Amino acid sequence: MSILFPGITLPTTVVGSYPAIPGHGLSGIFDPYREAVRTAVADQLAAGIDIISDGQVRGDMVRIFTSRLPGVRGNDVIGKVSSPESPITVTDTRYAISRAYRVKGIITGPTTLSFALHVSSPVYRDRADLACDLAHALAQEASALVGAGAAVIQIDEPILSTGIADLDRAREALEIITSGIEIPTCLHVCGDLTPVISDLLRMPVKILDFEFAKSPANLNLCRDLDFGKMMIGFGCIDSSDPVPETKDTIRSRIDMALKVFSPEQLLLDPDCGLRMLPRDAAYLKLSRMVEAVKTVREDL
Repeated sequence: MSILFPGITLPTTVVGSYPAIPGHGLSGIFDPYREAVRTAVADQLAAGIDIISDGQVRGDMVRIFTSRLPGVRGNDVIGKVSSPESPITVTDTRYAISRAYRVKGIITGPTTLSFALHVSSPVYRDRADLACDLAHALAQEASALVGAGAAVIQIDEPILSTGIADLDRAREALEIITSGIEIPTCLHVCGDLTPVISDLLRMPVKILDFEFAKSPANLNLCRDLDFGKMMIGFGCIDSSDPVPETKDTIRSRIDMALKVFSPEQLLLDPDCGLRMLPRDAAYLKLSRMVEAVKTVREDL
C-alpha cells in the first residue's frame, strides 16, 4: 500500500494541466472555461486516474496566479505583493472534489513566479525577497485548497532544475507555504536533476515529483539516494510527445522504477502537464498509463 494514500497500490495522478476545450452557448459566454474544467475532470475520471486535478485550463501556470495578485500588473512587479481578495483556484478545485474521491490542489511555486516577473519596484532587493512575499500570498491559497477538501497540495517549481535559483532561499519560500499543512505536500520539478537532486531532498515536502520518461537519466541519479519516507512522483509518460505511448512502453518504465523504489514509495503520473497536447492524445496517454499500472498491480 502507498505510504501516504492508504488503500491504493501505485496510485496514479496527473501533474496538472489538461487541454482546454472551450465551452459553447450561454455558459461559454459567461465563463468560457467552465466547460473546459468539466471536460478535464470527466476525462481524468474516465481514464481511471486515482488522484485528479481541476485540469488547470484557465491559462498558463504563471498568469493564472500573477494576474490576481496585488502588486503585480501584467508581467511587472509594481509594488509590494500581497494576497488576493479571494482564492484563485478553489472554485475549479471544489468542482473536481464534487466529482472525485481524491483531488490535488496545484500552485505554481513562488521561486518560479519570481523569475517569470520583471521587478519594476524598489520594494524588492532581489528575486528571493520577492519569492518570500509570493509565498505568503500562495500560503493563503494552499490553506483555502486544504479547507475545500484537497487530498494533496502540489507546488510546481520547474525553475529549480535550471541552476539559476538560490535553492536555500527557495526552500525557505516553500516552508512558508507548507508549514502547518497536514495533508501531503508535493514538489514538482521537471528537467535534468543532475545539478540539484541533493538539494531537492531537503525540501519541506512529503512527495518529490520528477520527470523520468523524457529524462531517464534522472532514475540513475536516484539509485544511491536515501529518500526516507518520501514518496516519488514518477513521470512515466512523455508530456512533450503528442504520440501516445503503448501500454507496454509505460509498463517497462514502471518496471525500471521498481528496481530503484519500493511500490509503497511510487506515485505514477506524466512527466508534466498535458495542456499542449491534443485532447485525444492526452486522454490516451492517461488511459494507457492506468492500464499499464493495473498489470503491474496484478503482478505485485
